[in-house]
Amino acid sequence: MGAKLITMTGGPRRIATIGVYGCTAGTFVDALTGAGVGLLLDLRQRRGVRGPEYSWANSARLQRMLAAADIGYRHVKELAPTTELRLLQYHEDDRQGVGKRNRVALAPEYVKGYTREVLDPFDLGALVAGLPSDSVTVLLCVERDPEACHRSLVAARVRSAHGLPVTDLRPG
Repeated sequence: MGAKLITMTGGPRRIATIGVYGCTAGTFVDALTGAGVGLLLDLRQRRGVRGPEYSWANSARLQRMLAAADIGYRHVKELAPTTELRLLQYHEDDRQGVGKRNRVALAPEYVKGYTREVLDPFDLGALVAGLPSDSVTVLLCVERDPEACHRSLVAARVRSAHGLPVTDLRPG
């Protein structure tokens, strides 16, 4: 049986993903407002980003910036990778000689672990049911490319299990 498309007044729910790297505060907000985002789901375990060029993405500043743009904010820590999973990915990054900001794909063991430990036990149906139907909901993490980030795994599950369209925003 096919996936059920959940709809409410305002039409079907729509999902997008976005990363912090490669954005400025301005390009980030422009991408969100241009895509019609009404709610940002922060999927980070630690809601900060190293480096002064990304200080705008640290939780308190990000929330103020989003509020000024009339975009809601919700931290969904339950969908963040565990420290152990992040370390597993960092080890693979080191093995391949790439930095987190240059990663282009997730390690297969990370994908298996994240799916088993985080995504499978999470009630994604309840999350999806509570999303607004009159605006886009965006999944946030730090990596620029969704293929290099766990948000792509969440987005793929939302697409396959709930039949929702997913767009990857890549500002800049």
